[in-house]
Amino acid sequence: MGDYSAWFQAVSGEEERYPLNEVIYRSPTSGQLLEVVHDEDAIRRRSAAAWMQLFDSRYGRTSWPYGSGVWSKHEWVQPHVHPDNVVSLYEGNTNLYWADRYGKMLGLQDLWVKQCGTSHTGSFKDLGMTVLVSSVKQMISEGQPIRAMACASTGDTSAALAAYGAAAGIPVVVLLPAGKISTAQLIQPIANGALVCSLDTDFDGCMRVVQRLTEDTHIYLANSMNSLRVEGQKTISLELVQQFDWQVPDWVLVPGGNLGNVSAIAKGFMQMKRFGLIARVPRLVCCQAELANPLYRAYQKAQSQKRPLQEDDYEAVQAGATLASAIRIGAPVSFVKAIRAINETDGVVEQATEKELADAAARADLTGMFNCPHTGVALACLEKLVARGEIQPRDKVVVVSTAHGLKFTEFKSGYHDGTLGFESRHSNQPVSMGADPDQVIGEIHRALDLRESRVQ
Repeated sequence: MGDYSAWFQAVSGEEERYPLNEVIYRSPTSGQLLEVVHDEDAIRRRSAAAWMQLFDSRYGRTSWPYGSGVWSKHEWVQPHVHPDNVVSLYEGNTNLYWADRYGKMLGLQDLWVKQCGTSHTGSFKDLGMTVLVSSVKQMISEGQPIRAMACASTGDTSAALAAYGAAAGIPVVVLLPAGKISTAQLIQPIANGALVCSLDTDFDGCMRVVQRLTEDTHIYLANSMNSLRVEGQKTISLELVQQFDWQVPDWVLVPGGNLGNVSAIAKGFMQMKRFGLIARVPRLVCCQAELANPLYRAYQKAQSQKRPLQEDDYEAVQAGATLASAIRIGAPVSFVKAIRAINETDGVVEQATEKELADAAARADLTGMFNCPHTGVALACLEKLVARGEIQPRDKVVVVSTAHGLKFTEFKSGYHDGTLGFESRHSNQPVSMGADPDQVIGEIHRALDLRESRVQ
């Protein structure tokens, strides 16, 4: 796109460069994951004020493809993709919700929830998938013989890949762990025509299979170890700062599973700082479920020795059965990038138990939200950091909500039915009544009186 360019380079900083239209996921030299590196000199030729003005002029408009929250930042994302090859479902532009009532419950004056679950397929994965599928469409237009795109998934990635693949007319293969995702998540790729493979393993096992499958260069890997995804997901950072009129929050909390999202969000903030759009970056919090917490364990090891995180602090774990099924990942592929993200932002890693995440999601729901269990993890970690005094009452705080609660109705009904294996502190059950108007009205008033007495 004009004078702007980008390429693949190893996260370890080796000098080798690989074009973005090459089917490659790791450095042939070091085996490290790749990342997309931009020609920063070209970006700096436009002033920070001019970039902000350009991004604002495109935000939510109808000029193709710039109305998308991702493609409004085209030059910073994938400048080589021609607009004719962009596959967009108007992703991004999601609500930055002022969680005033919930914040006051916690003693916070300025709490916001970035509701990425209101995107097309109901999760933040759309942000990365529009970039990856558009890039594949660009490759095919240039003669690359790509037969299909494939991913391992805990649900949301498969939904996004299937939808964008269907929009592009490119076949999709998804590998899912049998019995470990919600019905709503399972039906999404089925409805969009993907080849859905239910494997008798967990996500990490699916990931091993898909990496073998995509050794065939005709089948393109769509998991987050493919750094094209990161380029879309980093726009969360740009978008929320833009929504704050280019002001920076103090904290951003993100659920962490395969760790691509926390890495992407850090990348977005660091780029804005390097190019002068912001003067500082927020502190990131990677929030993990206690039953799938390899980065938390690494962070605790580093904290006990009063030093930054290091790669050798990390050890994969066998992830347990957590309600936060989309982050049930014991061997995250992006752990190296996530370690860098935490160190660059003076970040924190926290964890939440099953009861903590469920209660936090339900407590926030009572203020008008409808949270997925993964957002519940982030909310529970927020409550812990506030209780410890690390997050202060006047801090501007953003929680990234990664998916829509409607994708996890089994989690919601199980909580309120009391069938999750622990006491549901905020359970709310329907009240059975008859049909006689006078009787029903009397029972309604008695129920309201009971609720008022509980509040008092």
